[in-house]
Amino acid sequence: MHFVSPIFDLYSDYLLVNQGQTTATGLSALVEGKLSHDAITRSLHQLTYGSAQLWQVVKPFVQQIADPNAVLTLDDTVEHKPYMDQNPLIRFHYDHCQRVALKGINQLTALYTGQTSSLPVAYALIEKDLLITDNKTGKTKWISRVSKQERFRQLIRQSLSNNLIFKYILADCWFSSADNFTYIAGLEQQFIMPLKNNRKVALSQADQQQGRYQPIESLGIEEHQCLAVWVTDVDFPLLLTKQVFKDGDREQGILYLVTNDLTADPVSIQTQYARRWKVEEFHKSIKSNTGYSRSPAHTVRSQSNHLFLSMLAFVKLEALRLATSKNHFALKSLLTMNAMKLAMRDLNSLKSQSTLLAKAA
Repeated sequence: MHFVSPIFDLYSDYLLVNQGQTTATGLSALVEGKLSHDAITRSLHQLTYGSAQLWQVVKPFVQQIADPNAVLTLDDTVEHKPYMDQNPLIRFHYDHCQRVALKGINQLTALYTGQTSSLPVAYALIEKDLLITDNKTGKTKWISRVSKQERFRQLIRQSLSNNLIFKYILADCWFSSADNFTYIAGLEQQFIMPLKNNRKVALSQADQQQGRYQPIESLGIEEHQCLAVWVTDVDFPLLLTKQVFKDGDREQGILYLVTNDLTADPVSIQTQYARRWKVEEFHKSIKSNTGYSRSPAHTVRSQSNHLFLSMLAFVKLEALRLATSKNHFALKSLLTMNAMKLAMRDLNSLKSQSTLLAKAA
């Protein structure tokens, strides 16, 4: 892989074949001592690798899948680390899925999705290194010096500076703020994002200027209808559409989507936004297949570098997926099964040397 040191290239391979905790000792043993524990540990501690270095690695891959109809999806995830000591990287972060603050690592990722593949092109690890006193509770808490919303805008800016081409920026309702809408439009980019059903909108610019807003859920918009609306503090119109999720004839949920692409229709808006699911698959794969949470490292630098290498392992899995037509989980299962077969063969060989087991048989 371009830019990556031989040790890091090997370490990311190790993340793919390993089944348990990922340690320098384990990797050294795997290569039969040809690489020492100390050499691996020094590599993880010497320099901090991050988003810029990730781009250097994935750039050749992204150039192969570049597509003007691609989408850039931004989303964050929290990896629970309940037993690790706190540091700026491991703090309490609000998990939107579980709706509770969890102690762990919070990562914000920009995922580029073309016609055939999805690759992480930028990311930020949320570090909380500023201790403040909450004015309401009087308790102290750790916060980040840079808000997650600003990190969101930084990743978009970084992606554009890397000359990525895409049609839409996608994100969930956590990032559907007026500031983000205005920022993206100011970059002459298009977005599709959901709004909560109690979010208030105006039905004309005149209504907006006079403060006549109403909740989205009160509009009575039909499922395949597009409606021009004005959101508070956004001085340009958005198209609003309603997506209904059903189980048979029973309604299961409603999603209100908005875009600044005034030429879009309801079907294209919903179809494009469905591509956001690729970022959920990314989160699931790095946590399940690349040892994302399985490092016992304790320093911010070594932890950050391990997470960086976990994403390199994901890139390798994605390249293998295209080559073999097997998904990430099937590839991991294949590697695991082959390792188990070798272990079973070695076990049988050892058993044949045991007179006690031979008598028991």
